[in-house]
Amino acid sequence: MNPELLEELKQKLEESKASIEKELQSFAVKNKTGDDWNTKFPVEENCDDVECEEDEVEEYENLLPIEHSLELRLKDIGIALQKIAENKYGKCEICNENIDEERLKAAPEAKTCTQHKNN
Repeated sequence: MNPELLEELKQKLEESKASIEKELQSFAVKNKTGDDWNTKFPVEENCDDVECEEDEVEEYENLLPIEHSLELRLKDIGIALQKIAENKYGKCEICNENIDEERLKAAPEAKTCTQHKNN
């Protein structure tokens, strides 16, 4: 892979990482150890009736899968950045063939080639 493309993909990964972390910070708190995030329970001022409390619980439950999805993306981005640092980036984790550059441009955190993307 040419160095210019590699640098472009690294920058894209770092921008995605920053964006996801910013989004997570709006409704979750990062654990002091590891890369795990915990969704904050939304607490509204003057919420003293059952309906309001139910709304808080529903909002919390809606945020949990979003947090999980963003954490998984962050993990994949972290793995890709680590592979770049170790000069192992761009290889399919299943067949060890080069991942197509167009696939990496579309999804720089891709771990597998097009043939194995559903595995």
